[in-house]
Amino acid sequence: MKKFNIRKVLDGLTASSSGTASPQPGTNQNDVIQETLQSEHFQLCKTVRHGFPYQPSSMAFDPVQKILAIGTQSGAVRLFGRAGVECYCQHDSGAAVIQLQFLVNEGALVSALADDSVHLWNLRQKQPAILHTLKFNRERITFCHLPFQSKWLYIGTEKGNIHIVNVESFTLSGYVIMWNKAIELSSKSHPGPVVHISDNPMDEGKILIGFECGTVVLWDLKCKKADYRYNHDEAIHSVAWHHEGKQFTCSHSDGTLTTWNVRVPAKPTITITPHGKQPKDGKKPEPCKPILKVEYKTTRAGDAFVVMSGGLSYDTGCRRSCLTVMHGKSTAVLEMDYPIVDFLTLCETPYPNDFQEPYAVVVLLEKDLVVIDLEQIGYPIFENPYPLSIHESPVTCVEYFADCPPELIPALYSVGSRQKRQGYSKKEWPISGGNWGQGTLSYPEIIVTGHADGSIKFWDASAIMLQVLYKLKTAKVFEKALKGGKEEKPSTEIVDEDPFAIQTLSWCPESRMLCVAGVSAHVIIYRFSKQEITTEMVQLLEVRMQGELNDVDSPDPAGDHPPTPSTPVPPSSSSPTQEGEPPEAQPFTSDDRPRDNVPGLKVWSAPLKQSPGYQVELVIQLVWVSGEPPQQITSLAVSSSDGLVVFGNSSGLAVVDYLQKSLLLNMSTSELYSPSDPYQRQPRSPRKTRQPSGALSDNSDGNNISEEKSSKSPTSAKMSKKMSSPTEQKTGLDAKDSSFSRSRSSSVTSIERESREAISSFHFSESFPRKTDSSPSPSLWLGTTQGTVLVLSLSLPPTGDQRLQQPVGVSSCGTLVRLKGGILTMAFLDSLGAVLPTSYEPWSEPNAPDEEKTRRRRPASPPPTHEGQDSQYAVVCSEKQAKVVGLPSQSCFFKHNITENSFVLRADVVQMAAGLCLACFCANGHIMTLSLPSLRPLLDVNYLPLTDMRIARTFCFSNLGQAMYLTSPTEIQRITYSQETCDNLQEMMGELFTPLETPEAPNRGFFKGLFGGGAQSLDREDLFGETAAGKASRSLAQHIPGPQGMEGMKGAASGVVGDLARARIALDERGQKLGELEDRTAAMMASADSFSKHAHDMMLKYKDKKWYQL
Repeated sequence: MKKFNIRKVLDGLTASSSGTASPQPGTNQNDVIQETLQSEHFQLCKTVRHGFPYQPSSMAFDPVQKILAIGTQSGAVRLFGRAGVECYCQHDSGAAVIQLQFLVNEGALVSALADDSVHLWNLRQKQPAILHTLKFNRERITFCHLPFQSKWLYIGTEKGNIHIVNVESFTLSGYVIMWNKAIELSSKSHPGPVVHISDNPMDEGKILIGFECGTVVLWDLKCKKADYRYNHDEAIHSVAWHHEGKQFTCSHSDGTLTTWNVRVPAKPTITITPHGKQPKDGKKPEPCKPILKVEYKTTRAGDAFVVMSGGLSYDTGCRRSCLTVMHGKSTAVLEMDYPIVDFLTLCETPYPNDFQEPYAVVVLLEKDLVVIDLEQIGYPIFENPYPLSIHESPVTCVEYFADCPPELIPALYSVGSRQKRQGYSKKEWPISGGNWGQGTLSYPEIIVTGHADGSIKFWDASAIMLQVLYKLKTAKVFEKALKGGKEEKPSTEIVDEDPFAIQTLSWCPESRMLCVAGVSAHVIIYRFSKQEITTEMVQLLEVRMQGELNDVDSPDPAGDHPPTPSTPVPPSSSSPTQEGEPPEAQPFTSDDRPRDNVPGLKVWSAPLKQSPGYQVELVIQLVWVSGEPPQQITSLAVSSSDGLVVFGNSSGLAVVDYLQKSLLLNMSTSELYSPSDPYQRQPRSPRKTRQPSGALSDNSDGNNISEEKSSKSPTSAKMSKKMSSPTEQKTGLDAKDSSFSRSRSSSVTSIERESREAISSFHFSESFPRKTDSSPSPSLWLGTTQGTVLVLSLSLPPTGDQRLQQPVGVSSCGTLVRLKGGILTMAFLDSLGAVLPTSYEPWSEPNAPDEEKTRRRRPASPPPTHEGQDSQYAVVCSEKQAKVVGLPSQSCFFKHNITENSFVLRADVVQMAAGLCLACFCANGHIMTLSLPSLRPLLDVNYLPLTDMRIARTFCFSNLGQAMYLTSPTEIQRITYSQETCDNLQEMMGELFTPLETPEAPNRGFFKGLFGGGAQSLDREDLFGETAAGKASRSLAQHIPGPQGMEGMKGAASGVVGDLARARIALDERGQKLGELEDRTAAMMASADSFSKHAHDMMLKYKDKKWYQL
């Protein structure tokens, strides 16, 4: 345990290499802060990935293990078992996964990639690893097929050839089916790529090969020749066997299904166009869209199921993708929300030569996974237990809260359970394989996501799982435009689309207060309640935020604009437009006057029914100023103990008392500086021609802001229509990901953008806003994009009725410190180095009767400090630096330059199990942690380069070494930088493979066994082995062994275990057969003894008789 003596540091005797010290009088020798965090407490690793696989391309299912695998276009493989059992794997090449094949009940998976490589994954370990890779050099892979309980993998290629791979050794067999031998010799054209391979369910020696041109060949593996060839004019997309092995069905590009008899290759026995219009004159039906896939599944009790995707008529071009289920005479067309990528029919048996008994269909869509119940009327879908709805609306902001109050998750779940949809299948989710992890590290974790449609989702993220708890729709507070009787999103001119999108949010888990800022420059404050209420009128507060004084060239002396209202106004007065119509987003009104004092959205004016959960307390809207829309809000904070909300943008900041529904402070950033402030900047504007602006308020000293001044309208400014974060301003990264830039392009030059100082962060604290303070008091600390930390002192009335009646005083205390780069985060430590939590009001039911309501209580203030001694330390982190400042002396004790060539995107002061640290994520991909308060580097890992703005905007740290970010539009990646979590990760992860017995093969029956009518087995080893088929060409494919090291050893160990298990099973079977032989031998001996006894008795009977006496 390393100890840091502040006195010695100040004397220059002990200092870190990057720290600088300044002298501080009156520090005692006893003021020793013990730092318990060391480098060995940190390790960085990925934990789990949640969400829907981005850009899925293929799918497979193990019917015995009941595990689902989904491959993506970026080379990822996601494996799903029961709820909470998920796994993420990644191919190093990043090539698209074109096909997946399970080794059923073997704990292995084969993946074929678009770069013509085939991989074998070992799933018998918690983190799957590649055991073998085979890279084809001269041919492109188009289709793969692995027969059930076979070790020989058929691989079809673009040239029309079929190669065979031994999946145990991952070597090529010398047996090759060449395309020119498979098709007729008289054919003059190439048949095209192989699109299908399957073996006859009743005869393993016959395989069906489908070529793209429409030719299907039944190939005899033993005789090495084609038994039958089936030709059709239309291209083939898929082929499905009937389980008895006498017929098969093909789907074609013209929307037809053809059913063929194996022994009648001349023409199909049945040709149907499921969705084609049947003409009356006997002509062919009109062609339809291609049927991309068909599956034919039989049942013992009734008609077979035919499931297919595609095949719709061309005149239904506007219809969505559909899955068609034909059962007997009924045909059900099931519309999907997104295009279908693939589907699989789940059956009771893994054996292809038995009645299939289908019970569900798994449909993989471009942005969803749907499972349909085939056994219930109407084909309802199963309720999906996986967290695949993260992208239901694009994610615009994310916050991560670890170690939350334990009662919070049950409270959110109780109100969220009432939001569940009805009409799901009543059966259990069919993908139920794997087992949960046994980890002991578990504490309440919540992830909050804000979305483009204005919705907010709360997720339970405890124990590396993810489950949606509650969904809040903020758009319900606003009215929607009606055109032609249909609802339309209102246009606000501030943004092109998604006017309700969540820009940022501030949530206090202890008090359950939620504050949300939207892109239309609106702020909504919510309280949590378990009771349903009806709000007669939504409380609305309009705020007129204007720019800096020097931005105005020709102020309007008439002062036409009224002062900013400090009391709630009814929604109907928020806009000069007619009742029921939203304000048109035009910079000029009908009489050519600049649009002014009008908000971007219209608040709901009728009584609003609010369900249990988060209920609206107050809506704050920024209004247009002289034809210019309000700037988007860049920072936001809520204090439940103070009853205040503060928000800021490039124009300045506003402080609102949400208890009294009044505006306390509204001023530009430059007005916060005192005239004598050394950090004061003189704002400037490059533009000379300006529109007349509103009335100017008196410019008084920024040190004391009276109630009269705070209620007046501040200075006006011509504003841009887009506000970028400081990171975007400096890097231009927003151009890389347009999905996050939903606002209109800026009309401000780069000089003006750089000159405008925006508010970038807030922090409420019980601290020392002035050097002369002897005891802490409520204060608001704010950071700017230019690296300045300013302080506001808050004067709060006593709790109770006086708090609701007397005004809150706000006064500026000037500048605390200046850093390089924009301020990202602030926190406060006590004299022992422990973090000072933000004070809060404990949650109580807001809708309870008055006599049941608890009194508002503020936490007790810490004892006053001794004169000349610092009792708090402010930790401030910017895009370039971190500083630790003593309070109330305001002396800088430690300084650390985090990065010179890059900049910090996200920084948070986080509580680890062993202490406190500052965690930073830089744009160059480095994740760093610094000790507190000495700012010693503890961890610096080059984790990932910043590839798009999504990572920059969604990366966030949380307590106990947890962090997360959006790795794709649909997926959340969680990581940990805690050594303890890394050590326990294997125990926390679920197991995919469970030892299970393979179901018994179907009974052949007496007559089939007698006359040979059952399934014919084939010894493929005799055909494909090196002895019979020889060696394959070395130049055709290259074998690459799996990665070495621990994963490879684990995989090998698992393989050895599997081999031992198989050997044990073989020995058991041999012992069983020997036992049966012994029983039969004993029976024969008993029969022989009986015969011997009878013979002896006969001999004694006739021993003394003459021959004529017989």
